[in-house]
Amino acid sequence: MIKDCLNIAAVGSAERIRVTGCPVDRLSFRETVAELCRRIDTGIRTHVIFINAAKIVRYSKNPPFRTIVNRADLLLADGVSVVWASRLLRRPLPGRVNGTDLMEQMVAVAAERGYRVFFLGATPEVIVQVVDEFRRRHPNLKVAGYRDGYFGDEEHEAIIQEINRGGADLLLVGMSTPKKEMWVDQNLNRLQVAVAQGVGGSFDVVAGVVSRAPRWMQHNGLEWFYRLLQEPRRMWRRYLETNSTFLWLVMRDLLKSWKLHVAGDS
Repeated sequence: MIKDCLNIAAVGSAERIRVTGCPVDRLSFRETVAELCRRIDTGIRTHVIFINAAKIVRYSKNPPFRTIVNRADLLLADGVSVVWASRLLRRPLPGRVNGTDLMEQMVAVAAERGYRVFFLGATPEVIVQVVDEFRRRHPNLKVAGYRDGYFGDEEHEAIIQEINRGGADLLLVGMSTPKKEMWVDQNLNRLQVAVAQGVGGSFDVVAGVVSRAPRWMQHNGLEWFYRLLQEPRRMWRRYLETNSTFLWLVMRDLLKSWKLHVAGDS
């Protein structure tokens, strides 16, 4: 899998489309891996953000978050619903670039190519388990350092210095949205890493704290439903509001496209 990904020529500049107004880069999973390697090898400072239905809704409602997304260097379609919407709107994406899968692939690539990885986020217990697990999987992995995600504003400078001292090429940030996007956006110009990649709750998955949905649910856009079954009291209202708003945004764009088509034929 690693060699297959790296045999693809890096894209350099991916086509950026819009799904209900939110920008997304037209990249496949394999193209993304090749492009991230190119950026690490050439030292191009890169902020990677994953776009799903919830982030598209936040993008539509939250101007500060919209600014951060617009400034990001790579915007990857993490949600199956985003891919489906792009096809309905006749701006098809090549497929999903799942954040957990990409994190695991990039750690494997880092071990093979000698990239140094810094892990930032999750609880103190979880982040230790994540580093231990990745070291078990990849004995050659060069860990530039790790730090949990529970820190105050007064610790930002020390964390930046720690990441820079470790000589990290790849920074994986396991915090919630929009905290991780804001943190990277505010601090990337002071970090010496090439690629800063948000990974959300993926550290909990690697540590075994949270289980992922079965593959068939992942491929059919049902991961949200699997998580709802795990935490119904906490998640039902969020998913009801987010999913209904996302569907409304898609229907709104479909209606606009239909009106333009009708107007063009008249």
